[in-house]
Amino acid sequence: MADFNPTTMATQLATAYTQPTQALLDRQSKVAQSTSTGLSKLQSALSAFKTALAGLSSSASQGVTQYSASASDAAVLSATANSKAQPGSTPLFVEQLATTHQVAYQDLPAVPAGPGSMSVQLANGNNFNVDLASADSDGDGTLSQTEIARAINTSAAGQVTAMVVTVGGQTQLMLSSGTSGAGGKITLNTSGLPAGALRTALEDPTRRKELVAAQDAVVWLGAKDSGVRLQQGSNTLTAIEGVSVTLKKAQAAGEAPVTLTVGRDDSATSAKLQGFVDAYNTLEKALDELTAVGKDGATPGAFASDAGVRALRDRLANLLRQDFGGGNLRTLGVSADRTGALSLDKTKLGKALTKDPALLDTVMGNASLSAPAGLLGGFDKLVEPWTNNVNGQIKQRRGSVETQQKAISNRQARLDVQYSQAYDRYLKQFTQLQNLQSQMGQTGGMFSALST
Repeated sequence: MADFNPTTMATQLATAYTQPTQALLDRQSKVAQSTSTGLSKLQSALSAFKTALAGLSSSASQGVTQYSASASDAAVLSATANSKAQPGSTPLFVEQLATTHQVAYQDLPAVPAGPGSMSVQLANGNNFNVDLASADSDGDGTLSQTEIARAINTSAAGQVTAMVVTVGGQTQLMLSSGTSGAGGKITLNTSGLPAGALRTALEDPTRRKELVAAQDAVVWLGAKDSGVRLQQGSNTLTAIEGVSVTLKKAQAAGEAPVTLTVGRDDSATSAKLQGFVDAYNTLEKALDELTAVGKDGATPGAFASDAGVRALRDRLANLLRQDFGGGNLRTLGVSADRTGALSLDKTKLGKALTKDPALLDTVMGNASLSAPAGLLGGFDKLVEPWTNNVNGQIKQRRGSVETQQKAISNRQARLDVQYSQAYDRYLKQFTQLQNLQSQMGQTGGMFSALST
């Protein structure tokens, strides 16, 4: 009998013994891993698409159609417009700007620390109390302007900001209101302070210097004194629906009103609709790859035979062809080629908007969770059951795959034990056989020697 290697024979037989089960586990593991990777890609693609939908319109008041606002004198005011704005021109006269009150108390004396408090009051009715009893932070027995400022800031919660500044060698405690306009005017009520140098100094009108007066913005819709007068504490005017106006400079008496012009911004609108087209094409490409059947030797996609994912892809494509409010994507210049990829004809879109300015927002709708509408709402309704983090399809499928992978891992561990046991058994048998063969060889050699 020819010589043989027990280790080699044991390895070959143990492998042959476990090979059918190992091949099955390898196939199952490969499928599970492919499914897990495919689910990650699907989650990423759908989440990115859903984010893009929300960026286009996540509320009923946010439209896809974009508007712009411009002023005839940008030094006086600037403006932005949203989808609720109405195209047109409005004359505005800026009589005065809103200001934030600033007042300084000059050369306040250092006073002995002790009990006492004062109230800081705003014209809008807000107020807060400043307790000076514990304001002596360095423990030297006196209250400095810096310690008073620190005590005010600690109690103010942003309503007023206090700081100590030195101008021309003169130290000042400066208070700045946290509220612009007349409602932010600051006054001090010092009745809670003990009689003495600090109370006297704070109540001395010669030590109090108003740095910036507290005043509201005054704007006229139309000419000054003959239009509609608007007064407010902020320099941001929102009285015109859909338009936010930032007031920048007051006009002199006799100046002509500034013309605010609001119009549709077709370039920005096209860019926003192109964003939808790009987002859909990205999703469509991902779904095509995941459901590819693998023709001509190509590797099939992870969900090539998955009816659920293929149905999702088909429903998304079908939704593109639906009408909303008497219009559809085709009338807005969006078309699909034979592969399903979308493209935008900006010229056709412009003509459609000129004919019906509200058509785009009617067709696209919004992806609001509370009141979804139009194409965006339809897409969100299809995607949400898959991407929901609590009970979505992808989460459930991932749980199933993880369970399957754990089961495969457990079966692999058991198979590894079976392999080791078979290997040890075969190795023992073939080692014994090798020893027996060696002994027989030695015996045969002895008989040969005797015969000679």
